[in-house]
Amino acid sequence: MKITRVEPVLVAVPYEHGAPKPMRHGVGAWDTQDILFVRVETDAGVTGWGEAFSNSSSPVTVPAIAKIVAPLAVGRDPRDISSLMRDLTRRTQSIARSGPVAFALSGFDIALWDIAGKIAGEPVWKLLGGVRKDFLTAYASLYRLTTPEFVTKVSGAAAARGYRHVKLHEHTVEAVAAARAAVGPDVALMADVNCHWDKVEDVVAFCRAAERYNLSWLEEPLFPVDRYDLLEQARNRVNIPLAVGENLGNFQDARQLGRAADIVQPSVAKIGGISGAWETIRFLRAAGIKVAPHSPFTGPALIASIHLIVAMNEDAMCEHRYCDLEASPIGDCVMAREGKIAVPQGPGLGFTVDESTLARYRKEV
Repeated sequence: MKITRVEPVLVAVPYEHGAPKPMRHGVGAWDTQDILFVRVETDAGVTGWGEAFSNSSSPVTVPAIAKIVAPLAVGRDPRDISSLMRDLTRRTQSIARSGPVAFALSGFDIALWDIAGKIAGEPVWKLLGGVRKDFLTAYASLYRLTTPEFVTKVSGAAAARGYRHVKLHEHTVEAVAAARAAVGPDVALMADVNCHWDKVEDVVAFCRAAERYNLSWLEEPLFPVDRYDLLEQARNRVNIPLAVGENLGNFQDARQLGRAADIVQPSVAKIGGISGAWETIRFLRAAGIKVAPHSPFTGPALIASIHLIVAMNEDAMCEHRYCDLEASPIGDCVMAREGKIAVPQGPGLGFTVDESTLARYRKEV
């Protein structure tokens, strides 16, 4: 079996989330939910689908798939995932430790696992040694809402839909207070501040003020994200658990993190796909560190994360982007109901791509 084609397919799907659209973590308004598919075709007629991290990096990640990964991958056998990914990672070592080329390789790896499961006739979670589950608990990962009024409205709506865990993307105590008042005492709250503070003292001050609202964790509190020495200092001075990890570029980054955080969140669309994420998860768990995979996606990266969480064989939650898509290119497998998301049971990643929806929302960069 040989790979005959590797193609990036970027789609931009309109969505609603009950508030004005936020700004992207980069450039421009976040007015669509983007999904950067990686399609891998073979001469045996088996096609695999992956997803590379996109967001504001799409103008760089799309050509990385087409002009770097594709020429190296076409003609290779997709079945020996370990050897193929090791070779491609080595060939791109000067440009793929993290960032868009690493994202491209991550999407490619996810597609290889989809192919592997389809060949074996088994879901990916089973190939990884998981025990069947029908559903996972999902937590609502909200967009940035900015004002306490919108925090109240949207977090309350998420709780009303059955989510028992809600994550904010806010960095004020007022926002946390508004969310707690909206969801009540029995819904778990988390806060992702997207590297908002530069100083340990600012993290400590926020945690002490927010402690009364019972946050399950505070995510990515510091900039730059890899100042693990400062993160460890903060962790030693606060009672709220600290989470970090979505920006880990590769397994070696995870090893450097050490004990700087209570919870580590590798992202399958950034850290080397299913292969890189699984290696990282196994290492962290062996070290006794709690893992909560990063997955605010609405495409194959979400589904890949579900498979990884099932393979962990423990009671772990799945991050779920809180929004209503105008349409889903992979059907309702990305939808959560009453705070639960279904685990695919079919071969590979276990979804079917709707080519007409893909074409309808396709976006050129």
